[in-house]
Amino acid sequence: MVEGLIKDLLQYPEVGQVVVTKNTPELLTLPPDPRIVVVDNATPAGFASNQNAAFTLCRLPYFCALNPDIQLQSNPFPSLLAALETTDAAIAAPLVKNPFGTVEDSIRSFPTFCSLLRKAVRLSRKERLIIPQGKPFYPDWVAGMFMLFRSDAFRQLDGFDEGFFLYYEDVDICVRVWQAGMKVIVCPSVSVVHDARRESHKKFRFLHWHLASMLRYFYKRWGRLPSVPRQQ
Repeated sequence: MVEGLIKDLLQYPEVGQVVVTKNTPELLTLPPDPRIVVVDNATPAGFASNQNAAFTLCRLPYFCALNPDIQLQSNPFPSLLAALETTDAAIAAPLVKNPFGTVEDSIRSFPTFCSLLRKAVRLSRKERLIIPQGKPFYPDWVAGMFMLFRSDAFRQLDGFDEGFFLYYEDVDICVRVWQAGMKVIVCPSVSVVHDARRESHKKFRFLHWHLASMLRYFYKRWGRLPSVPRQQ
């Protein structure tokens, strides 16, 4: 999946650098392109730590946190960059679809105890935000599988909170974006495909990380969520 994604990324003129983090040893066949930088971790690190480490190598005005299980069917960057350049948004994101073409719930309202309880008892299993057709809009937060940042904003925010090993670091940074007077914007005119692994549904270790991150998030954010303007 990584090799296919990198091949696609290198086709796009907006991509000036690709940092590939090998969190665990694996054999990758990568093209001999000077834009590729490979980081070999001595020990596995969490999502937040890996993204922050990659950002230290970034010398460009924009930084994209991107999961390896993303597939690009067309170039999403022109629309996303235009959204960042014409608004005071810190993060831009596309629609995320599954391999069958259904829009995933990667665009959400900030979680609360009540919303998680409803989800736990499956009362809101299909509860999702209403997505305006084609028009950029401002959700509370977007999932971390594809987040395009202005580099100066990412730097101002001190990156992801490395206290989250996996999960909820994307929610947390979006909270801090809004608290800093910036915005999160979604461009529904462009989309990417997410071939999700859903590891927390299958392995106890990932479920443990998910629950631990959830508790950390609520400990940090209890009663301190920003007011997010609705679509204007």
